[in-house]
Amino acid sequence: MIKGFKAYDIRGEYGSDFTKEQVYKTGYFLPSLLKCNKILVGRDIRLSSEEIFTALAQGITHAGCDVYDLGLATTPMVYFFTERHHFDASVQITASHNPKHHNGLKISAAHAIPVGYDTGLKELEYKVEHEKVTPVADKGKIISMQGMEEYQQFLLSYRPDFNNMNIVVDASNGMANLLINDIFGTRPYCINQQMDGNFPAHEPNPLEPQNVRQLQAEVLQRKADIGVIFDGDADRVMFVDEKGQFIAPDLMIALLGDYFLPRCRQQAKVLLDIRSSKSVTEYLTAMGAEVHVWRVGRAYAAMKLREIDGLFGGELAGHYYFKDFFYSDSGILAAILILNVLAEYKNKGLTVSQVIKKISVYANSGEINYTVSDKQAVMDKIRDCFCNSEPYEAYYDFDGYRVEFKDWWFNVRPSNTEPYLRFIAEARTRELLEEKLEIVNRLINS
Repeated sequence: MIKGFKAYDIRGEYGSDFTKEQVYKTGYFLPSLLKCNKILVGRDIRLSSEEIFTALAQGITHAGCDVYDLGLATTPMVYFFTERHHFDASVQITASHNPKHHNGLKISAAHAIPVGYDTGLKELEYKVEHEKVTPVADKGKIISMQGMEEYQQFLLSYRPDFNNMNIVVDASNGMANLLINDIFGTRPYCINQQMDGNFPAHEPNPLEPQNVRQLQAEVLQRKADIGVIFDGDADRVMFVDEKGQFIAPDLMIALLGDYFLPRCRQQAKVLLDIRSSKSVTEYLTAMGAEVHVWRVGRAYAAMKLREIDGLFGGELAGHYYFKDFFYSDSGILAAILILNVLAEYKNKGLTVSQVIKKISVYANSGEINYTVSDKQAVMDKIRDCFCNSEPYEAYYDFDGYRVEFKDWWFNVRPSNTEPYLRFIAEARTRELLEEKLEIVNRLINS
């Protein structure tokens, strides 16, 4: 088994978890796996991306398939052109939010449908590991593809008037820099606008508190209404309020409801991941939405949103999915829509923190990581402890367990990409939450 093949993509430390030779073989076997004769390829600014592109493109063309080279691109750009230009396969070379020495491949099939471990990566891994490469005589070509303006025009069609907002944007030295000036204009104050695969300001992972501190300081210094921060490949976005407080990304799904639901003529379906706050479910349900809960990760969320024909959805990790974006995620599109809503609230005299307080009515633990040797045994232990001691109102047993009780709920799940057991809980009061967390800590420590 190759370390780089994960549940959602191929990702890890380049040269260790996956190698140049394995990238070449991945390219060679992709056309037969996805039954295509042309593949769209984009890449991020990471220092190894050019080398990976060369190896991948060589593998693809040695299979007789053409490579359409999009060049430097955000991951959502690759999704956009996959669907708009009718590619049956595409690859974005990126490690998203991972450290600089990591890289990876996000593979999509026709209609920008994600290829995960259960839907093709497992078979691809076997081919890369066990099958031989025989380059064809009639090799494919590498064709340069231009399209930035087309994608910009798509995003600008959603751009609201948020000139009343004082905004700070952190582009994290990543791929959002391709677009933020053209989309947001010159009014927002932008930091870390130099695309740099060394990520000199901070790692491009906004979920880590230390990576948001620069943005928080700028928001306070400039008395901004809001701070916006993108990850390395711009498929995720997160926010800081006017007080410099980080906003849990799932709460912003509720604000997307403020944008979409008043425009709907019929009941809309909305997708949340299994970790999402119950506050969001209650907020959206009160607005008339039909809320669906599903597994974590784009490989699952994008497929589920398409299956239920949902209008939009989101995850705790800062991914936001849209029917109008081919059921895929886009950090910049999400930021445009959310800033639209917040600009309207500002016109009504409400700050960002006041809007979020209106949504969030539960005490939340945040996601806590535990390192345990037997994840399943510990998950069962936690579930049985609580389910045997009080009646539950809802029970989900995919992606770990989510159990909802009258005044609180929890989700415990194994990480698909890291050696952790992840736990999150909410309760009506902080005291009740602390009581439940103490029980969980005792169970795990024992």
